[in-house]
Amino acid sequence: MEWTRGELMTPEHRQRLRDAGVEATALDAREWRAVTAALPAWWHDLGNALYAADGAFVPDAVLATLTHIPFRDSLVVIGSPMEWLSSLLVGGDRAIVFIDARCALTAGDVYCGADSRVVLHGPMIATRQAVIDARNGGSVVVEPDQLWAADVYVATDDMHRLADRRTGERLNPFGADIHIGRHVWLCKDAVVTGHVDIGEGAVVGMRSVVRGQKVPAHTVVAGVPARVVREDVDWSLDDLP
Repeated sequence: MEWTRGELMTPEHRQRLRDAGVEATALDAREWRAVTAALPAWWHDLGNALYAADGAFVPDAVLATLTHIPFRDSLVVIGSPMEWLSSLLVGGDRAIVFIDARCALTAGDVYCGADSRVVLHGPMIATRQAVIDARNGGSVVVEPDQLWAADVYVATDDMHRLADRRTGERLNPFGADIHIGRHVWLCKDAVVTGHVDIGEGAVVGMRSVVRGQKVPAHTVVAGVPARVVREDVDWSLDDLP
């Protein structure tokens, strides 16, 4: 169901989105207005904001889950009709979630923890059951023109602590930052986790794991851990000879 929308996005919220990694062109391209219906009283009382572009929404069940447990000063912006989204969860205060126009996440799950950011620019197609998870102050920032095959997993953290028994040092990522450049293809079952920077035009092969790595632009990486297997590539949505 399409949401009722009210006032335009405030300059303060626009700046927060820019600081989180949202491109100015994405914000300028459409009119973002506050959602005025279907939100509990605590949502506004605790300083949260939900904005939507014209025609954008999430399913009622997803909104009900999003607003089930109180948090404060969080900012959620929806630019697409997300009728096939399975879940959108905020796990703490000051979270930022931005889903641009022309984003499709079929049976997808999005989680954003306290002081964390999920920024998805469109166009973006995640064909089925993508999981996007940012927590512990980490971020997932995805530039436009994405193709993600089924069961892609993008997560800043492992959700549990792995430590060296002798020193007590944490060994696995905590509050990592993930950046995925323009025109990236993540093949089926690809895993992207920890501090990662994937360059423009790159391809991550099926069942590959990119963990704490920088993937050069216009390369194909594959394996566990992922390694460059081809350089100087260009991929296309057109399935032509």
